[in-house]
Amino acid sequence: MACGVVLGESWSGALADQVEYVSDGVGTADLMKNGSGGVTLFAFDVGQSLPESTAPFDAMVTVLEGQAEVTVEGEKHCVKAGEAVLIPSHRPHALSAPERVKIALTLLRAS
Repeated sequence: MACGVVLGESWSGALADQVEYVSDGVGTADLMKNGSGGVTLFAFDVGQSLPESTAPFDAMVTVLEGQAEVTVEGEKHCVKAGEAVLIPSHRPHALSAPERVKIALTLLRAS
């Protein structure tokens, strides 16, 4: 990937430019990851999804481009670029992409 993000080094720029779409798949880029959580970027092609799961951390999904359908405990949220959804820890959630979408997933461990 030619974006240039290296874990543990500083960088600046548009988040959406740091991850690339993959035809019929999901592109990913880790921006930060440690024992307190992490920030991962995803680029979903049309029709791609993440199945329902839970996480031990609170999570925030921020849509960078396009629109995503984020389901939290059975409640569907249509989230557009510039919007976010907070997912409390241990709550079932899923994501689907009715169109190409880029998101930032931020996981934070509560103290």
